[in-house]
Amino acid sequence: MPERHISYVNPCVKYVMFAFNFLFWILIDIPVMMVIVGVVVFVVSTAGCVGALRENTCLLKLYSGCLLIFLLAELGLAICALIYPHIIIGVVDKQLTDAVIKDYREKPDLQNLIDFTQIEFGCCGLTERYGYHDWSKNEYFMCNESNPSVERCAVPYSCCKTNGLDLESTFVNVMCGYNVQKMSDSEARKRIYTTGCIPAITTWATMNLNIIGGVAIGAAVLQLIVLYLSRKLRNEIWRQKQLWEYEY
Repeated sequence: MPERHISYVNPCVKYVMFAFNFLFWILIDIPVMMVIVGVVVFVVSTAGCVGALRENTCLLKLYSGCLLIFLLAELGLAICALIYPHIIIGVVDKQLTDAVIKDYREKPDLQNLIDFTQIEFGCCGLTERYGYHDWSKNEYFMCNESNPSVERCAVPYSCCKTNGLDLESTFVNVMCGYNVQKMSDSEARKRIYTTGCIPAITTWATMNLNIIGGVAIGAAVLQLIVLYLSRKLRNEIWRQKQLWEYEY
C-alpha cells in the first residue's frame, strides 16, 4: 500500500490566517470597516447600557460574552505571535504581499493606506527578501518588456526618500520612483527606501516593545475589570430577583 502523508498545520497558523484574512478584508475597504466597527460597537455598548439601566440579565450576559470573546481572540493572537513569531511573519508575508501589491491601483483606500505606511516607516514593498522588488508583482509596475505601462519597472512615489516632494517646490513628484527596479541596489538606495515594510514594522515594534506591551496589558486589564463588573452586576440582579420570587 502506498504511504499516506498527512500534512500537519499548526493551529496557531490556522487561527492567524483566519484572523488575518478577515482583518485584511475589512481593512482594505474603509467604508465596510467603518460599518462593521460601528455596528459591533453599537450593539455591544447598547446591550451593556440598556442591560444595566433596565436590569436585564440577558443583555448583560450578551455584553459580557462579547467582551470575553474579544479578550480571548486578542490573547490567542498575542500568544501565537509570541510562541511562533517566524511562522506568523511568514504567513503574513505570503498572504499580504499577493493581495496588497496586486490590488494597489485598483482600490484607492488601500493605495492611500500603503502610501501612508511606506512614508511613515521609511519602507518600500513588503517582504524582507525582495523589498522594493515586490512591486514587480503589480501589473502596472511589472518589470518586463511586454508591459505597456508607463510605470514599468517603477515603484510608488511613497517609496522615495523625499516622499515624492520636490525639494524646490511643494508639488508631489509622482515620477520619482520611475525605472528604479532597473537600477542596482546601491543606486536604488540613493533614491528610495529599499527595506520591506514588514521587517521595518517588526523592527519598530521590537524597539517599542515595552510601550506596546504596556498598552496591551493595560487594555487587557481594563477589559477584565469591565467583564468582572458586568458579570457581578448580572449575578446581583439575578440574586435579587430570586429573593423577590421567594418572598412573593
